[in-house]
Amino acid sequence: MNQPKTWTHTAYAQQLVFGADSVDRLGEMVKSIGLRRVMVVTTEGRWASEAGERVRRALGRAAASVFDGVRSHVPADIVQAAVAQARDDGVDGIVSFGGGSCADAAKAVAFFAEQAEGTPGTSHVDRPVLPHVSVTTTYSGAELTPFFGMTDPVSRRKTGAGGPTSAPVLAVYDPVLTLDLPAHISAETGMNALAHAVEAAYSPRRTPEAGAIALEAARRIGAALPSVVDDPGDLAARTAMFSGAALAGRCLMNASMGVHHGLAQLVGARCGIAHGAANAMLLCHAVAFNASAADDEVRAIGDALGDGDDPIGAIDRFRERLGLPSGLTALGVTEADLDVVAGMAMASYPVQTNVRPVTEDDARMILAAAM
Repeated sequence: MNQPKTWTHTAYAQQLVFGADSVDRLGEMVKSIGLRRVMVVTTEGRWASEAGERVRRALGRAAASVFDGVRSHVPADIVQAAVAQARDDGVDGIVSFGGGSCADAAKAVAFFAEQAEGTPGTSHVDRPVLPHVSVTTTYSGAELTPFFGMTDPVSRRKTGAGGPTSAPVLAVYDPVLTLDLPAHISAETGMNALAHAVEAAYSPRRTPEAGAIALEAARRIGAALPSVVDDPGDLAARTAMFSGAALAGRCLMNASMGVHHGLAQLVGARCGIAHGAANAMLLCHAVAFNASAADDEVRAIGDALGDGDDPIGAIDRFRERLGLPSGLTALGVTEADLDVVAGMAMASYPVQTNVRPVTEDDARMILAAAM
């Protein structure tokens, strides 16, 4: 293994609560960290669901404000509206409820609230102005990380921000809340989780813990996600998959993402493609590009998915097993989009920190292979 010879591992003040029906204790959890007036950040559909009713009951009067306008890829105007509502309603914390866009929107609110106060967090020992409790219902990993993505609706360009105090201080993993997640969204967000594990496994900035957790996450996801797609109502499969997704989120904390994640963000925002779907189309092609720089790690990823001799094929067969399309063309991406995205890729932080140097031509080649 080509493990980095020097590294710094940062641990955040963060609690993970895992288990069926754990959401029913959400009110107690919020109070335990000193919050009395929280704003729930979610989507209209999630808030109106049966799971939303459980969150409402659990929070009770602590839910002083509800922002249910979150949209995919977190448009900047949505963030601005949520920040204004949090300020006007005088909340002392945030509860995100839903998928990765909900968690990202909540982290953005926390981040910009600190900017407005003039007290942005710069260290893992700083305290957030608006502590964030995440209740995740997909496999995105955003429920743990300190960074968020946000899209300019005019340029359709997605950029990131965040800091140590943007990370949720508490994350709730209740597999019961995932039972109504459609099979194709389970597959897409599950591929997102797998992609995080894959890139963390060979990240040049990973720590030993992050690398080990990444491979275990890939193993659990590879074993559980097909069963989730076959029978979305299988609670045991959902529970096993959620544990893999939680580990995939954890390994992100001390490993940088690479060209795969960078391109998935950019093409998704430009073309209106769900982040998980973009991940699924690009993953094996990005790994093929990186294999020469991380041969041992790529083989270990293949082992985790059941075929160390053909790791690229193992990833692609896994996508096919989940019933996801084989290329970006099926999602409406055009050749012209590839040129624009490849050009933007050179300013992408994940692309810049890839395990193998990436040129604009390289980015174009990876995207073209995924068509």
